[in-house]
Amino acid sequence: MKRLTLAVTITALPFTALADTPGDSTVAYQAPALVVTSGRQVEPKQTAVAATSVFTRADIERLQVRTVDELLTRVPGVSVSRNGGPGSLTGVFMRGTSSTQSLVLVDGQRISSASSGTASLEFLSIDQIERIEVVRGSRSSLYGSDAIGGVIQIFTRRGSDSPAQPYARLAAGTHKTYERTLGVSGGDAATRYNLGGTLNESRGIDNTGSDLGDNHDDDALRNRALSMNLSHQFNDDLEVGLSALDQRGKTEWDDIYYGTRPYDDFQLSTAAGYISNRFSDSWLSRLEAGHSEDKRDTKNDDALGTLYTYNTYHNSANWLNTVQLNERNQVLAGLDWYEDILHSSTDFNQTSRWNQAAYAQHRFQAERFSTELGMRHDDNQDFGSQNTWNGALSVPLNPDNLAIVSYSEGFRAPTFNDLYYPDFCYYGTCYPSANPDLQPEQSKTWEGQLRSSLSSTSQLQLSLYRTEITDAIVLDQDFIPQNLQKARINGFEAALAQEFGGWRSNLALGLIDPRDRETGHTLARRAKRTLTLDVDRQFDSFSAGATWRGVSGRYDDAENTAELGGYGLLGVRAGWQASRQLSFDLSLDNLLDKDYADATYGVWDPVNYQTIGRQGYNTEGRTVLLALNWAM
Repeated sequence: MKRLTLAVTITALPFTALADTPGDSTVAYQAPALVVTSGRQVEPKQTAVAATSVFTRADIERLQVRTVDELLTRVPGVSVSRNGGPGSLTGVFMRGTSSTQSLVLVDGQRISSASSGTASLEFLSIDQIERIEVVRGSRSSLYGSDAIGGVIQIFTRRGSDSPAQPYARLAAGTHKTYERTLGVSGGDAATRYNLGGTLNESRGIDNTGSDLGDNHDDDALRNRALSMNLSHQFNDDLEVGLSALDQRGKTEWDDIYYGTRPYDDFQLSTAAGYISNRFSDSWLSRLEAGHSEDKRDTKNDDALGTLYTYNTYHNSANWLNTVQLNERNQVLAGLDWYEDILHSSTDFNQTSRWNQAAYAQHRFQAERFSTELGMRHDDNQDFGSQNTWNGALSVPLNPDNLAIVSYSEGFRAPTFNDLYYPDFCYYGTCYPSANPDLQPEQSKTWEGQLRSSLSSTSQLQLSLYRTEITDAIVLDQDFIPQNLQKARINGFEAALAQEFGGWRSNLALGLIDPRDRETGHTLARRAKRTLTLDVDRQFDSFSAGATWRGVSGRYDDAENTAELGGYGLLGVRAGWQASRQLSFDLSLDNLLDKDYADATYGVWDPVNYQTIGRQGYNTEGRTVLLALNWAM
């Protein structure tokens, strides 16, 4: 019975049902060979239909990355922009789509702001993360709105089946950066738990080169994080679990127009729970509920006090069922509901909306091929019904090579800013700022993939795709959002993981051509060429590694007049396992002190009250971080 249950689990588990594997609820979190986000169920990464990049806790520690966006630059076809130093506004552009066209989840909960549509990735503490899965390509047929470019799912830290294991980390580095982490994890065959906290502080850098007012000061960050995860396996069939993450702090930024000293008090939090039960050898059911909050109060260090408040509250529930009909046929079916609520100092015309959906996906496994066909129907309070489809054919060419061709549809719902932002009034005359008649953005993607096991220690993934986007929301000549833009994105990706002579290397290459179909211009902030190479080796108790990242030039505006130069960055790292409990890490990022920019801002003329040009946001330059790690 247990062997059959485990076999069905590996092929039919729901999306965060990693913890449903009898006897080992963390197996999929810890093993990069298994993924969960692509098909909303546990499955081998090599056979998952969607191209997927996986980063485990071991990868995070080996690469010594300190931010989520730094880790995401290792995903083929991903461009990242940041408006300055630590804690600055960060955008992730996947496969040439915008930063609002990729879905971001934390333990299954949406974290994007209802007003802006972007996720505050800059506030997530990397020390509270167990695993990140990045699915490239549309998955709206499973997840609904926003999943045009892909899905980024972040899992908080988990426990293991071992006695209580406390751990701690202390780090110090450039720009008066200090990091502290303390936690404990453990469990047994039935119960797993983890509780951890982090406090990170940095003096930061001057985000802009403007000397207007107080803009020449450094822009600091203070970030506190607390995470909790608990799961219990009552028997072979029934499991329950809870998880929570809370991030809050203060981040400073430059006011490029008036030279005051603004900052944001922020909070980003999620809470989720699930009940999973196997009713039979072929039927697994999972019920989930969750809540997330994205709060941001913009303030000034003067008499003005609080300027703006934008708080998003997101409630959700999901019922997912996986049924193994026979050896060849499997059906995944579910119901999905969520609600967005906005509390703001701005008087929006509407402050809440709900979305309910049903979805189903069928998989067929023959001797020489397999297929996947899925459909989702969304019913939204704002824009009514939306249907999305996906289909895929997988053909093993031989035991070492797999070819996949697929078609997928996606959509993105308009934000509250797009739909309900109040009119702008000036001297008794009001002008519309929003458009309540907007329809969702639409996409269609065709893709071909080849996955090869070149050897027992070498894996290659190639993807060639084309995405067409219609009804994209842009501002018209009166600065009113409209469904005007049509875009075409052609892309190629390559990911190579290899071990040779004791060296471990990972290469990620992305080539894209994202175009506005009407103007022919390149879409803003999308680098046409990105390449990241990581090389690491373990020498007994010592480790050494290096990262090289190359990014081509790109434009920072839709008219292609503000050009950002390409750049290459070199980083090196080393580690020493001084004892079984104590280790040291040392990282030097941007070793060559390269001057570059990922985004620009308008240079403001305070005399004539107008923008007189554009200038790149400052970046950190060469940085050093030394860390001490202790674990029982």
